Amino acid sequence: MTANETFNGWASYETWNAALWIGNDEFLYDCARNCVRFAQGENPWIKFQRVMKGAQTGSFIGATGDGVAWDHAAIDATEMEEMMRDL
Repeated sequence: MTANETFNGWASYETWNAALWIGNDEFLYDCARNCVRFAQGENPWIKFQRVMKGAQTGSFIGATGDGVAWDHAAIDATEMEEMMRDL
């Protein structure tokens, strides 16, 4: 892919994959919605990553079911935040 291409309308495969998992897994969806709801000034996407690393859940879910790390450098944080606010 060139810099001008997208993956299924998302900035990258990693962004698409993370959004897909959040949108289709009840637990991840609920966590993402709560991260928006209780962000208290924090970026909801950053909060979601922290929650997935076990800070609030007591478990470590460091990646999507396909193995894409929530904090992967190719994930477009702005797109993820927008997606989460639309949940």
